[in-house]
Amino acid sequence: MTGISSSTDLAALIEPTLAAMGFELVQVRLVGGGRPTLQITAEPRDHARPMTVEDCAAISHAVSAVLDVADPIPQAYRLEVSSPGIERPLVTAEHFRRFAGERARIETEEPIGGRRRFTGRLVGCDGTTVTIEAEDGPVDVPLAAVRRAKLLAEPMPAAARTRRRTG
Repeated sequence: MTGISSSTDLAALIEPTLAAMGFELVQVRLVGGGRPTLQITAEPRDHARPMTVEDCAAISHAVSAVLDVADPIPQAYRLEVSSPGIERPLVTAEHFRRFAGERARIETEEPIGGRRRFTGRLVGCDGTTVTIEAEDGPVDVPLAAVRRAKLLAEPMPAAARTRRRTG
């Protein structure tokens, strides 16, 4: 197979390998020109378990083998495997449900009520619509209209930022 057509095709190719290893695919993206980078974001299926550097290395090794056989990307590329991190991407309806109550930023393909960017607390997702409690009230965003979404790190309270100096 050469000349993969989309991130969806790449995800379908690598998801079975990740699942067999006990991981979930969060996101896959092919970015950059010339020599692109295939970015794979994954996490343990057991969400209580942290992702380790060793996990990323094991995923990289296993996925490399799958990609070498399938040859889905016609040119040379870099493979990058990472955990979702604190400001993790939100891609699926399940992500939006799982992180209800957390601060997030959603960017849409087309304007909704004259805006494309919404920041606030995730209320949830019914499978087709994401609800976010934005600064000016709740907004329903069709899941299909989401261009990009991610969690936002909570700002640290001022008292926690103050360091005690000893002299």
